[in-house]
Amino acid sequence: MSDTTAHHQSNQAFYDRIASAYDLLADSNERAARLTGLNALDLQAGERVLEVGFGTGNEIYDLADKVGPTGKVCGIDISRGMLKVALWKQAEKAAVSSIDLRVADARQLPYDPASFDAVYSTFTLELFPESDIPLVLAEIQRVLKPGGRVGAVSMATVKPGDKASVLENTYIWMHRHFPHIVDCRPIELAALLRAAGFEVRKQIDLQIWTMPVAAVVASKTL
Repeated sequence: MSDTTAHHQSNQAFYDRIASAYDLLADSNERAARLTGLNALDLQAGERVLEVGFGTGNEIYDLADKVGPTGKVCGIDISRGMLKVALWKQAEKAAVSSIDLRVADARQLPYDPASFDAVYSTFTLELFPESDIPLVLAEIQRVLKPGGRVGAVSMATVKPGDKASVLENTYIWMHRHFPHIVDCRPIELAALLRAAGFEVRKQIDLQIWTMPVAAVVASKTL
């Protein structure tokens, strides 16, 4: 078994275990940043949008509101536990036929080329091993239409000249030594998107508990 396969399975098992408690554990802190990224994506009525790593599905209906009844919202997540929670939330709301959620691997998206006007992903890319992030971004490129946009939010690296907070340093140390507990780490989101061939249109710098977060919108070049 390869290291990336083992990491994938470990993440899947971890999120299956915490799915029912995820909103309490993390989403209250992440929600504002997630919505900042969603609003920056500037979705329009009738568009098709894919969420990569929908988690417990809290932004699925925000996406649906943006694209309206003539649009389409698809979502993939690695965890069946997360899918179960998201579907439970969906059942609590009025039926929306334009939403399609499934378990899938972001490194092999189950969609045809040029299927979406936009892709939305928050606090997901930094969960992948460094070598897998280009694979995920290449898949996002593949499923986007020419000129399509990606809106992503992630933990961010400290900018040159800035000093990392005590919490930031502790977070990085915990990820390095206990990755099964702290499974993500800061990444240079805009640089990764550029390296994958996207044109960065907008970056919004945010913070969660003194730790830097980046919300970036980029477009697929024609």
